[in-house]
Amino acid sequence: MGEKHGACDAAWFAIEAGGELPNGSGAAIERVDTDSRSSGPGSLFVALEGERSDGHDYARKAADAGASAVLVSASWWSGPGRSAFAGSICPVIVVPDTLQALQQAATAYRRCFPSLLRFGVTGSAGKTSAKELLAAIVGASRATVKNPGNLNSDIGLPASMFLIRPEHEAAVFEMGINRPGEMDILAGVYEPDCALVTNVGTAHVGVLGGTRDAIAAEKKRICSKFDGSQTLVVWEDDDYRDALLSGVRGRGETFGPRSTDGFEGARDLGLDGWVIRYRGVEARLRLPGAHNLLNALGAIRAASLFGASAADIAAGLDSVEPLSGRTRIVRGAFTVVDDCYNANAESSIAAIGFCDAVEASGRRIYVLGSMKELGDESAASHRRVGASAAASGADVLAFFGEEARDAYLAAKAAGNGKDVRWFDDYALLERDIEATVRDGDLVLVKASRSMALERLVERLTGTGGHHVP
Repeated sequence: MGEKHGACDAAWFAIEAGGELPNGSGAAIERVDTDSRSSGPGSLFVALEGERSDGHDYARKAADAGASAVLVSASWWSGPGRSAFAGSICPVIVVPDTLQALQQAATAYRRCFPSLLRFGVTGSAGKTSAKELLAAIVGASRATVKNPGNLNSDIGLPASMFLIRPEHEAAVFEMGINRPGEMDILAGVYEPDCALVTNVGTAHVGVLGGTRDAIAAEKKRICSKFDGSQTLVVWEDDDYRDALLSGVRGRGETFGPRSTDGFEGARDLGLDGWVIRYRGVEARLRLPGAHNLLNALGAIRAASLFGASAADIAAGLDSVEPLSGRTRIVRGAFTVVDDCYNANAESSIAAIGFCDAVEASGRRIYVLGSMKELGDESAASHRRVGASAAASGADVLAFFGEEARDAYLAAKAAGNGKDVRWFDDYALLERDIEATVRDGDLVLVKASRSMALERLVERLTGTGGHHVP
């Protein structure tokens, strides 16, 4: 199948992807890249056609950077491609459709490891944190591979398959969707033995059928390849618990304070996370907030069903540090709660509740940006967040983005004597918050990823500014 130090070679990939290798010969492939800027020795560059750019325009650049091979479409190769590669000895794999070819080869490659125990994690919120926690727990006793960051889509998941190596005993992969039918592709590529669904909320509701019913149905497709020997784990208090569990071929389990076997309680450390007691052992969870306690209980439940011990759980939880943009606490002259990686109504209201509950010597300043991909639910969801913010313990509310204007208007209408502001220009927002914040304040930054409010976090925490030494 492959070379000693690689995942596979170009010739094997071409065969499994249903393509040809008209340029160059077999070369070891260690990883898959879709960004030419990260291509280099050992990488297979996959040229994908996007809305804004075409990866084929960068195929020769990837080859010249030392990529082991490039994957291109037959239509491009028969047009400008062949001449673009004149004089290059880089192996070129030519297929009808590059994305389908990647998925097909990834499926074939994953099947080369039939004894690999495969965990899949999905949900409207918390799936990356749950994935990290689960991988750490499982990894305490088994050689474990996971997908980096949130490479969880119909592109990222198959690309991550090529990180599997013969020494791995288990895999923990996040499976994220933002369109109908995508989960069927992911489940086909990965075929999880255990599927963990953190929750069903409103994330991507605008592109997943417009209702939570539709989202639940799409998430449930993580079980579409179950044959009776697999396990589904869902949150005990999810509105869709019974709908998710019904009719699944395999074992159905729940997680939470009542149903995670061995859970004996947790002590809230506020911004510093939790101490979890499990089967007589105290485990330190460094991720703060009630939502992260639930993520941990889901990871504990899934791992324990497959043999993880109390010692494994304690070691695993203790090893996980907060992720950038996901309730990461940055302390300095003031404290910043960096939760700007993604947002929907449920996660935003949870973040507000968390910040209300923790101690702060100064004021509370909540910066709430637009929540994207909510479709017809957008205005109502933003109004819910605005009302929640108005009823919160915040002293200053700053809303950012066109959609967030609905939240701003709801907060203003609620009154409550709060200082409520709205911005549609980032530079104005940054200047205003910098002028407002003082020593001892607690600043929450929460928004959808496309609002890029990590800029504000960087500015406030000193990596892009001067406030915090």
